[in-house]
Amino acid sequence: MTETAHTGGRQPVTNWARNVTYTAKEFHRPESVEALRALVAATARLRVLGSGHSFNTVADPGGEGVLVSLAALPPVVDVDTSARTVRVSGGVRYAELARAVHAQGLALANMASLPHISVAGSVATGTHGSGIGNAPLASAVREIELLTADGTTVRLARGDAGFDGAVTSLGTLGVVTALTLDLEPAYEVEQHVFTELPLDGLDFEAVAGSAYSVSLFTDWRAPGFRTVWVKRRTDQAPVDFPWAAPATEAQHPVPGMPSANCTGQFGVAGPWHERLPHFRAEFTPSSGAEYQSEYLLPRAAATNALRALEAVREEFSGPLLTCEVRTVAADTQWLSPAHGRDSAAVHFTWADDLPAVLPAVRAVEAALDPFEPRPHWGKVFTTPPAMLAARYPRLADFRALARELDPTGKFTNEFVREALELP
Repeated sequence: MTETAHTGGRQPVTNWARNVTYTAKEFHRPESVEALRALVAATARLRVLGSGHSFNTVADPGGEGVLVSLAALPPVVDVDTSARTVRVSGGVRYAELARAVHAQGLALANMASLPHISVAGSVATGTHGSGIGNAPLASAVREIELLTADGTTVRLARGDAGFDGAVTSLGTLGVVTALTLDLEPAYEVEQHVFTELPLDGLDFEAVAGSAYSVSLFTDWRAPGFRTVWVKRRTDQAPVDFPWAAPATEAQHPVPGMPSANCTGQFGVAGPWHERLPHFRAEFTPSSGAEYQSEYLLPRAAATNALRALEAVREEFSGPLLTCEVRTVAADTQWLSPAHGRDSAAVHFTWADDLPAVLPAVRAVEAALDPFEPRPHWGKVFTTPPAMLAARYPRLADFRALARELDPTGKFTNEFVREALELP
């Protein structure tokens, strides 16, 4: 799913959205934290690439800035089995973290739909998995280590002033060199897929709460949901899913794509990290060339929001590959799309055709607007800054924290200055 983007015509950089082109004047892959520290201290404008799983310019530092990848830093996955925590360095991806944690008999509480993404980049943008009791991935973070504008290290732990602004921060406070995450004992998950769930008469709360993690998929070309992916922890109650028929063959979330790319189905139990994601770490996730959008809105409004989308589906379904509906528990991160409210997340995977995608995005946003949706920060959206500000009650606190840790705006770019109305 990687495509080649470029930094100002210089060194190529990978990004999963083929039409995102980085305009940075330089691209660096430091091989030590000390080299990174020196680079940060000497640079006027800098952004971190993460794993390149973004579909807008959130990571682009602009033509006078420097783009940095942490992928060449020595990977650190330090598991403390007695404390049930893991300290992980900024460039590590979930797939390698999960394998190391599982080898110690421990687990993360949840994962995103794909394990290919970096831990630091995921929590910085509010990325999540699914489940009415599962908060975004940032909720597992208990300590964050940042290289701030002058190259010094700042550590913030859960309970410290500013911590709830520091983890989901869009990379605007400094370079994340390490995170410490909560763990729990390892568990197994079995995945069941059901087909053709009607929208009419849908009891969203019952469906979403039927298992540990539930995802509904549709292409909106016809009423209802084409598939429902139900993931049950084997240490929890059996699944009762009377609303749709079990799938008779393996499925992929994007119609027409090979099901071999997906994690095991038909109720075959497997380790948590091999079932909670939809896609296997060794295969290309999703469609391979695409754009994505996502909006989180109050979970209590989910049924009405889905009906609103159904009413205008012909306005946005043309470039749509698939739409996934999930649930996310509330968290406390100031910039989290799930901040302060249990949420339903409506995710759109679009064709690689931005001229067709943008009108579809606007149609979706207009339909969802009465429900005060918050867009995923790393995906395509057109929500104006004033509307974003109204939907984030702690935004003023975040701006104050940004002024404290990055007074010159070294880690900002055009995207975050506009979206967050930063100076």
